[in-house]
Amino acid sequence: MSDVTDFDALRRAMAENSEEPEGPARNARAEQLLAEAEKLNVPLAVIEALGHQLKVYNYSSEKDKMFVPFARLLRLWDERPEDFDEYETHSLHWVFKWMSSGMLDQPHVPLASIEKWLGEMEHRYRLAGHSERAVRSAEFSVAAHVGDVARAERAYDAWLAADRDGMADCHACELHGQGWWQAERGRDTEALRLWGPVLEGEFTCAHEPHTVLASSLAPLLRLGRLDEARAHHLRGFRLVRAMESMRGAYADHVEFCALSGNEARGLELLAERPAYFTDDGHPRSKLEFMAVVALLMDRLGELGLGDQRVPGPADRAWTAGELAAHARVEALALAAGFDRRNGTDHVSKQARARMAQRPLVERLPLGVRTPAARPAGVTAPAPAGAGVSGGSEGAEREPDLATLLIEARRLSDTLQPNAIEAWAAVSRAAEGVELAARDRAEIADHQAMDLGPEGVALFEEAAGLYAEAGDPGEALAARARGAYVRALNGEVPDALAVIADLYDRALALYAEDGTGVRQAAAVLMSRARILMRRVHEAEGATQEAAQADARAAAGEVLALVDGQAGDDVRLASRAAEAQAMLAELAALAGDVERAAGLFARASAAFVDAGLPWFAVEYEARLAGLAHHLGDIAEAERALRAALEHGGPHLEAPGRAQLHLQLAEVLGGRGLAEEAAEHALEAAHWADEAGESRTLGAWARQQLGGLLLRQGRFAEAAEVLESALPDLTAEMHGDGAVVQTQWWLGDCLSELGEHREAADRRLQAAEIARHWPEQHDHATLAHLAAESLGHAGLPAEADQAYTRAGALWRTLGNVHGLVRSLRARAWLALRVEDDVEGLEGGADTASALMASAVDECTAALDSAEDEEERLRMVAELGHTHRQFSDLLARSATEDAEDESIRAVLEGALSQVTQAVTVFASLGDDALHSRTGAELAAGWLEADLGRPDRAAARARAVLTAYEGHDVDDGAAQERRAEAEQMLEVVEEQDTE
Repeated sequence: MSDVTDFDALRRAMAENSEEPEGPARNARAEQLLAEAEKLNVPLAVIEALGHQLKVYNYSSEKDKMFVPFARLLRLWDERPEDFDEYETHSLHWVFKWMSSGMLDQPHVPLASIEKWLGEMEHRYRLAGHSERAVRSAEFSVAAHVGDVARAERAYDAWLAADRDGMADCHACELHGQGWWQAERGRDTEALRLWGPVLEGEFTCAHEPHTVLASSLAPLLRLGRLDEARAHHLRGFRLVRAMESMRGAYADHVEFCALSGNEARGLELLAERPAYFTDDGHPRSKLEFMAVVALLMDRLGELGLGDQRVPGPADRAWTAGELAAHARVEALALAAGFDRRNGTDHVSKQARARMAQRPLVERLPLGVRTPAARPAGVTAPAPAGAGVSGGSEGAEREPDLATLLIEARRLSDTLQPNAIEAWAAVSRAAEGVELAARDRAEIADHQAMDLGPEGVALFEEAAGLYAEAGDPGEALAARARGAYVRALNGEVPDALAVIADLYDRALALYAEDGTGVRQAAAVLMSRARILMRRVHEAEGATQEAAQADARAAAGEVLALVDGQAGDDVRLASRAAEAQAMLAELAALAGDVERAAGLFARASAAFVDAGLPWFAVEYEARLAGLAHHLGDIAEAERALRAALEHGGPHLEAPGRAQLHLQLAEVLGGRGLAEEAAEHALEAAHWADEAGESRTLGAWARQQLGGLLLRQGRFAEAAEVLESALPDLTAEMHGDGAVVQTQWWLGDCLSELGEHREAADRRLQAAEIARHWPEQHDHATLAHLAAESLGHAGLPAEADQAYTRAGALWRTLGNVHGLVRSLRARAWLALRVEDDVEGLEGGADTASALMASAVDECTAALDSAEDEEERLRMVAELGHTHRQFSDLLARSATEDAEDESIRAVLEGALSQVTQAVTVFASLGDDALHSRTGAELAAGWLEADLGRPDRAAARARAVLTAYEGHDVDDGAAQERRAEAEQMLEVVEEQDTE
């Protein structure tokens, strides 16, 4: 049975359908409603149903269907214009523009027909008295589409010169089109200037700033404004994700991913919209989409991922290479169809240019988690504009073995980070070459260092070769390095036995001048390192003895090299490392201040020796200790130094950790913007390190919270939603999960996504319900109630407020309890009809507000200190004021006069009490008192007492005599008081 029984029911059904998501289901409902309208035998009902159908077609992938209902509407207008009311008359002329662009987007519609339609549109607009602004805008679109630049420029100028009237597109849409043309002509800066008011929220509409955010991505990348590009992608994609009709804007986001090194995210975007590969209702946006699919797939091919499985049309499985070919064929075929219609090659040229774009940045971190699209060790081809070396003529010849040896020794003697690689190059160049024993010893020694735990045997081989070369001290040092590796493998007792013998022999040899201080220091340092390993494995009294031994060993190193380092980088590094050992031992002993001082000395020593990369570990340790000591400035300095000194030598996990720690320190200082930059870097490097689910989740959680603090709600929501799947109570703690849900709820609330915000807050509350301290549980329940109320779910909201109120009562938090009662009162007042689970109406609302007053009064009687008493007085004043507002709003217009008067008298009584309460707080509550005074004045006026109303207005003016003239609230109060005096004077004269 049909639910449409009359015109009003039809209108309600169309309004409900308009709120449904874009897509075929909404379109099908519109078709059904048109059939229902035709049964009502009301001409305007059919007209409105046709208009509704046309609108949902336009905002869907089935745009090609809108021509039929429009043709019928136009025929009805020509036959019986009197059947159209004012709104439908306006709508009919408005959608002329949709027909113009709709024809342009369908290659089967001849260009001659489009030009004829432009003339028809101009004629009808002139007859209706409309400006030619919309006509010239449509003409510009045609000229730009076919590539007639001269005509497009003329139409563009005429469009802007014509008067804006009711037929002009909204400001947001017009600015999008104007900026698009500037970007098309290579004027990116001007495009962004034009888009500014839309991006800043001054002008918006159903599809803006969605399309402006999407269109701005490539210009921002081209201009190097990368932070803005990232922000626009995160913010804009959130807007277009659920809108089926925005395939063109969606394509811009895929293109952005392809041009910014975010190929993996581009694949995720394709996977979210499989229908976009095949929907044929709007060929122009399909062309745009397939062109960027080809671009993205070509990028994957360049990265060696042509055989990777990728999302594509649902009829089969696709590799990147196969989809690249398919998408290119599809895009060029669609472009050719437009060009045949237009008689130009402009669209094909545009498509080819779009598919041939080069990356504009190697990798732009986004903050959201995406799987790696590039195999390990593979970097992107150079971004557009990057220099590329020439052919073989410009290539340098490979250095010879002698040169490689000299360079490797230089690097290892100065402890450079790439010394190991240099010796590996020597080893490769030396294959088949007879080398001296010393050369072979150094090669083996550095190969052993590179192997780590597997290098013990090679250290022994190197020791034999050093001995063969006549360097017994270096032979002992190599064996000592091997002993330390054994300790790292868990063989500490064996390592200690070996190092004890080497230690005695090295000191004896040094005493006989049989070796230098460098070799002796190397053995002593290996011994100290092994003893430090024993410290970390020992427990109780054994550890105390181990600490003492390690402390003595580090002191021996310092004593040996003291005053002898000079320009010897190796000796300087030994002294610095020994200082760091003493620092670590001090930390283990609980002497945090001494440990911090020693770590600072060790770090400075490494930097002074020209070895800043060795300082990084100790600067990071120093930062942690400084933070523990409350020295935030020193913690920040140390972390910044660590990042600076590590430079390109920092490995991804360490870089991620440092950036995250610095983000936390800066965030704690209130520097949210810079902190967010470091959290973003932390997330990026965690992903690079393969730690997305652990360290990366922490970084994203922090980044989301920092973006929220800056009011960047859409970006924050994207990042937090990306972090949540990886955050677990087991890995990160349930506190982190709750905080993330909480922040996300705040973001969604600010974005107007109240149902989703409520879900997040309720999920967080459910976890917090099990915590010993229940304040967070109560707060989250209260916030969830607010979201449920905004989402139009009063019964659920009342239930959540009731839950929050019970928790506030248990916690002894009267302020929270009172606010939950007031919120429930307002909910009850809003509900006139029966809502399951909620008792509504003015009586229920009044009872709840009265309970709030009683709670305030009772709390005042038991207030334990003056500060709490004053806070409670203010709460009581606000409750009386809200009680008054609630009563005033409950006075329905259709009630009897005496009934209304009684309600208003009650409202006046409550607001008068509010005035008295606020007055008791003195100047601290001046604005609250005068606001209540003015509310009372208006009620006096409504009750027919102009003299009393005037007295209250004058009391407000008196209260602000001599007050700060720049106080905005005071200015508003004075203006309202003067307005009240004017109104009551008019009442007196009537």
